[in-house]
Amino acid sequence: MTTGIGRPRKRSATRSVTLADVAEAAGVSAQTVSRVIREPDTVGDEVRARVEEAIAATGYVRNLTASNLASNRSLTVAALLPNLNASVFAETVHAFAAELATDGYQIFVGTTDYRPEHEEELVASFLGRRPDGVLMIGTSHTERTRALLRGVPVVETWGWTGDPIDLLVGFSHADATAALVRHLAARGRRRITFAGRQLPGDSRAAERLAGYSAAVSDLGASPRVVDAGDRPATMDTGVAMLDAVLDRYPDTDAIVFASDVYAAGALLACVRRGLDVPGRLAIAGFGDFEMSRHLVPSLTTVAVPNTEIGALAARLLRERMAGREVTTPARDVGFEIVIRESS
Repeated sequence: MTTGIGRPRKRSATRSVTLADVAEAAGVSAQTVSRVIREPDTVGDEVRARVEEAIAATGYVRNLTASNLASNRSLTVAALLPNLNASVFAETVHAFAAELATDGYQIFVGTTDYRPEHEEELVASFLGRRPDGVLMIGTSHTERTRALLRGVPVVETWGWTGDPIDLLVGFSHADATAALVRHLAARGRRRITFAGRQLPGDSRAAERLAGYSAAVSDLGASPRVVDAGDRPATMDTGVAMLDAVLDRYPDTDAIVFASDVYAAGALLACVRRGLDVPGRLAIAGFGDFEMSRHLVPSLTTVAVPNTEIGALAARLLRERMAGREVTTPARDVGFEIVIRESS
């Protein structure tokens, strides 16, 4: 069967297929190929089909760099997050990318490893690629990072601050942890210990600790804290922190863990050891991971709208990148204390 498509030029190892190659294969002008790519509805069905077949046959890839220079848009957005291991961050970025995909945006991702100086390096490197906007997990940055981002459409997420760089979609980690402490106090717990990992550069962990300390002080008690140090964010670390709590503060009647991962490890260790939860010891986490509701007993925790944060951040950033005014640039999505069997 004859398709009308000429034999495509042989592609060398160093030469990309050009618009002219596609035009030759389709038997049309380069201008017609360009119209099919940019304005397909302006070209007849038969010609458009030939061009599209030629594009597929030659392996042509549109040169976005030239298009971006002409339009002054890159159709890319940079996303900076602490790491790729935390499913909550992944869910936020996924929702963010899905929302912007409808406009043809592509996302490129970098991880900071909770190191402010590395965030500076990433921001400088990413801005060199001229993204149309930037998504950031977190609200604590160095002065150089803030200076680099001045004038760039930016949305910060997963935190709260009175001095955002530009747009903000988040919640208060301190308020959330304080609310969790008040829930435990309402259940009669008075010897509440906080267990988490305090890394330099992890402002969210510091805010959760601050919220716990303030709430416990309001109850007339002294803060009790176990720091995991540089241990990894794993369930094994949760078990180690449980042991440390019971060793240092043996009268503890409730533990607030900085993450559901730690809390799950500790809770399962209690079950194995026959330590009654919540009778002897109440356990609470942060994040409302999927496993939390399947544990036995199920885990009390703080739920955060991960997907909503990403989708809303994308919608606000879209407006800013289009040059439109955002009437409410800071959006507090709140949190929910999910009360389950462990407390």
